[in-house]
Amino acid sequence: IGDELHHSGWNACSSCHGDPSTSRRFLILPSLLSGRVYVVDTAKDPRVPALHKVVQAEDIAEKTGLGFPHTSHCLATGDIMISCLGDKEGNAAGNGFLLLDSEFNVKGRWEKPGHSPLFGYDFWYQPRHKTMISSSWGAPAAFRTGFDLQHVQDGLYGRHLHVYDWPGGELKQTLDLGSTGLLPLEVRFLHDPSKDTGYVGCALTSNMVRFFKTADGSWSHEVAISIKPLKVRNWMLPEMPGLITDFVISLDDRYLYLVNWLHGDIRQYNIEDPAKPVLAGQVFVGGLLQKGSDVVYVTDDDKEEQYAVPQVKGHRLRGGPQMIQLSLDGKRV
Repeated sequence: IGDELHHSGWNACSSCHGDPSTSRRFLILPSLLSGRVYVVDTAKDPRVPALHKVVQAEDIAEKTGLGFPHTSHCLATGDIMISCLGDKEGNAAGNGFLLLDSEFNVKGRWEKPGHSPLFGYDFWYQPRHKTMISSSWGAPAAFRTGFDLQHVQDGLYGRHLHVYDWPGGELKQTLDLGSTGLLPLEVRFLHDPSKDTGYVGCALTSNMVRFFKTADGSWSHEVAISIKPLKVRNWMLPEMPGLITDFVISLDDRYLYLVNWLHGDIRQYNIEDPAKPVLAGQVFVGGLLQKGSDVVYVTDDDKEEQYAVPQVKGHRLRGGPQMIQLSLDGKRV
């Protein structure tokens, strides 16, 4: 109780390709609010996963000053790297990146001293371009009590991407996404390791922003997909954003799938031209605007409408689409 699991990771992944000493055995579960990190053994008895180790919040805070662990990635070195969104008090200025060794002991911080910007969230790296890019959610002291729009205006939420030297940990550049890039969450590079482009989903403004390397070696950004807010009735605000909370890119880099958590739809875009995504598919699987909800959206000619959401095996889908995963063959989301 009180842990709040958001993301999960593994002790080994494609970063360890070709290393026979590693295996994808341990599930890493950072707990956002309690600050603990759970390590679960999934190999000893796959039908009964067992708790292998708990990295205590006090140990993390004492050795690194970090708290509020969120996103976990395995590294080619065998270490585990976890983004932490603040210090143990929840101040955004205390954020950084926790390193655990292969035995899941606290090793230290990844970034160089003095290279921790305000706000953190997700991160991913593209080694052939010697670059890691992280995103920025908000101050834990703000979001742990529930989302308050006033906190955005008060500057307690982020709108930046942070560009680091990889694997050195030196902050090289900060990209200000401005008013079109509020609350940038998930970060994904294209899978092709030679490519120097990727996307970040900006939740509150519901834009997919593309980031890319320029001719002089610096990084830039542009809005690639924009989901318009809908005029609504019977809700907390007169307009409802789609609220893009997650997205995934197919392994062949042809398609991008995103979710609009509040509107309730999953969208498929063709990104063969990464700068010009084209909507290729859309399905409603939940959200606040489905038939039977109190909330309605209002069309341009002032008609009240709701979306039809199909039943699955006789069951009504509830909630909204959030975290998604794509099968390796790209046929199932």
